[in-house]
Amino acid sequence: MASDALYIDDRITIAGWELTEQFVLAGGPGGQNVNKVSTAVQLFFNIANSPSLNDRVKTNAIKLAGRRLSKEGVLMIEASRFRSQDRNREDARDRLKELILEAAKPPPPPRKKTRPTKGSVERRLKEKSGRSEVKKMRGRPGGGGGE
Repeated sequence: MASDALYIDDRITIAGWELTEQFVLAGGPGGQNVNKVSTAVQLFFNIANSPSLNDRVKTNAIKLAGRRLSKEGVLMIEASRFRSQDRNREDARDRLKELILEAAKPPPPPRKKTRPTKGSVERRLKEKSGRSEVKKMRGRPGGGGGE
């Protein structure tokens, strides 16, 4: 169990009891240390049933989690970037914090429909007729355009 709460921002704080950590053997460089010490961290957080998140943040977080989310709605973040357990633990918590902050962003404002300006319409039509003239000039001299 992760004991300390994870502070996301002034509105969201995830309680310590909601986070579960598991330490596993990490691959990669590290000499004999990598074979003996469980330095990699698996951080589990149940997004679907979390009382710390509102419904909008939950749905956004579930979309952002992708393949890291189980069918039950549990997010697993695995951190094995560093050779020490403490740094991997911080890395996993930081990555969870980033995901929740991204999910908590307000939705973008709705798109306002705009119309092209009169000048841009005229320029487009003028360019079209210019291209048409260029293509007409590609025909055979004497008007026999490929007949």
